[in-house]
Amino acid sequence: MKAIVNTAPGQLSWLDTPQPIPGPGQVLIRTAACGICATDISMIAGWDRTRIPCIPGHEWSGRVDAVGTGVDPCLVGQPCVAENVLADGGEVGFEHPGGYAQYLLSEAGNVYPLPEDYPLRQAALIEPLAVVVRGLKRLGIVGRPPVSGRSALVFGDGPIGLIAVLLLHHYGLEDVTLAGGREPRLALAASLGAIDTINYHTRGDALIAAILDHHQGPFSYVIEASGSAAAMAAAIKTAAREGKVLVMGDYGSSQASFLWNHLLHHEIELVGSNASAGAWQEAVDLAVHARLPLDRLISHHFPAVQFQRGYDLTRGRAAEVVKVVLDWET
Repeated sequence: MKAIVNTAPGQLSWLDTPQPIPGPGQVLIRTAACGICATDISMIAGWDRTRIPCIPGHEWSGRVDAVGTGVDPCLVGQPCVAENVLADGGEVGFEHPGGYAQYLLSEAGNVYPLPEDYPLRQAALIEPLAVVVRGLKRLGIVGRPPVSGRSALVFGDGPIGLIAVLLLHHYGLEDVTLAGGREPRLALAASLGAIDTINYHTRGDALIAAILDHHQGPFSYVIEASGSAAAMAAAIKTAAREGKVLVMGDYGSSQASFLWNHLLHHEIELVGSNASAGAWQEAVDLAVHARLPLDRLISHHFPAVQFQRGYDLTRGRAAEVVKVVLDWET
């Protein structure tokens, strides 16, 4: 099979590799589409979690091509996505080869079938959708009556932040503000349900005061999805008394630098959420039945063989680039 292999730090190569064979309880997926995630950029650059060579790709969709023993053969041909964490604790697209290849292995119990008419390019965004669903579940929003009379501030105009805006609006929260740094993405946030957007590049050191003044007060919920330590500090200071702060970014080695007494005296609830475990069924239901417009986040797509263009666009962080998807079925 063809695969996009991380062959050296910062290097991807188009190679012929052995097609995997499904073992007991496994399914072989023929990849349809795979998103390029900011986490992929870190992985490809080289880190301690995975070894080179490896095949990235955790935002994928595809069709079941074959099954191992003990798996219902009726799954063959089924369009699907699947939770990436496998029984050994490793994840597809990280410790296990992912959607940067024509085929990948998953476990039958992780598979979520999709309707035949659901667009598989769009389905590649169900993974980041599941990440946000998990976060909002931990925040206490998912699975409850529609939210009303409360406000939310989202830091970060990447795909996670934009999906958060989309979901908050879907769950009935009308007062949603997004703070980001790229005007095309801020415009997209407005079209997805944000009633207000703030460009932090124009606010400088006065960002917190500008946000509070613009909104005329703090927020019931603050979602930090940028991975910026400065934004994390701002998130604490923009949360209302008894507000909740959801932490979803990747902060590397950064450490907290805020007054703990502010957290104490304002009785702010600080909630961390990582990855997508336990949120896939809700994410698939939202994508398929609620018909969330996930396709609007796909700013660019290329045939898989043109992976270098997609990788360079994602790494370059141009303002007009939101999500790049590689198509394996073109």
